[in-house]
Amino acid sequence: MGAGLHDLYRLTRRDSKCAAKVLADAFDDDPLWDRVMQGSSRSTRIFLFEAPTRYCLHYGEVCAPSSALEGIIAWVSGHAADMTLWRIFRSGALWPGLRMGVRMGRRMQIVFRQILIDRKRYIDNRLSIYLQILGVSKSFQGKGFGGMMLKSLIRKSNEMGAPIYLETETETNVSLYEHFGFTVIKKLILPMIDVPMWEMAREPEA
Repeated sequence: MGAGLHDLYRLTRRDSKCAAKVLADAFDDDPLWDRVMQGSSRSTRIFLFEAPTRYCLHYGEVCAPSSALEGIIAWVSGHAADMTLWRIFRSGALWPGLRMGVRMGRRMQIVFRQILIDRKRYIDNRLSIYLQILGVSKSFQGKGFGGMMLKSLIRKSNEMGAPIYLETETETNVSLYEHFGFTVIKKLILPMIDVPMWEMAREPEA
């Protein structure tokens, strides 16, 4: 299966702002975040990605192919997938979240409500990995960095005997994940923004 997570560059809290900038660049043309963040400034988009980065740094792992941060992969174990207010506070993700604004926070709660319910239903009470986010900076896309990071997480999944759960919002990504053994659990249309979302999972190999 290739390299494991121990072969990747593991980020620390001092890398969180840089990681957020990489993710903001990676998802610059993403249909979901274009609709959610419509009219928002560049700095607000960076805060959007800094919050989950800080959360995963505290409760899971955030890695990159190298210290150049060509791309970012961030994950937590299933029991920490539910981003409660207390966990957000403890992880340091509250501050970038507040910088996005209360109005934006409420909008996101409505848009992602069903996603959160479905995730909790799938992950609750079972050993699992939640892939929070995976993105590659535009200048490094198409060079295999995304697959490299995903293979590393799959290897960890196999070693743990734990499935990987994720959500994605483009058919291109669905095909990519299916290539790596993921299957679609559910497709739904997100309210307010009318964008599709696919919930996917990959069972560990024996």
